[in-house]
Amino acid sequence: MAELVSVYEFPSDVATVVRKLKARGFTDLTTYSPAPFEEIEMAEDPRPSKVRAFHLIGSLVGVVVGFGIQIWMSMDWPIKIAGKNIAAIPPMWIIGFELQTLFGGILVVAGLAILAGLYPRPLDRHYSPRFSAEEFGVVVRCEDRDAAEVESLMRGHNAKEVKRAEVH
Repeated sequence: MAELVSVYEFPSDVATVVRKLKARGFTDLTTYSPAPFEEIEMAEDPRPSKVRAFHLIGSLVGVVVGFGIQIWMSMDWPIKIAGKNIAAIPPMWIIGFELQTLFGGILVVAGLAILAGLYPRPLDRHYSPRFSAEEFGVVVRCEDRDAAEVESLMRGHNAKEVKRAEVH
């Protein structure tokens, strides 16, 4: 297995290389960028985030807890006001909505931390501080027999440098 690290000056070059590599079947790649660029993100062909599932679960749990607690408390301490049922649903919507928002928000933050890997971890071994300043990087993992093809493709699209990294 070979890993090729290339450095670029412009985001358009990175987007072009990523599209060409994906078209040739190389899907195990990583890009580094000093800022978000839409053309690079679109070239990577992003999938919808899985954080949405965390929000859905948190929201449903919040609604169930909000209504459940209120119904349980009204059954334990019944107070009949203005001829309404003991467990009247309309006044409970506010607490149900608020707990849905609270639980959904908490689980979104937790899901983001889990899925994005925001917990403390070492930097990628191919990362270079210049990828945070002014240059862009692309790392491709490919078979040894495909390394020459990938390298020529990268050099053909204005790569400032291409080097072969050690595989661990």
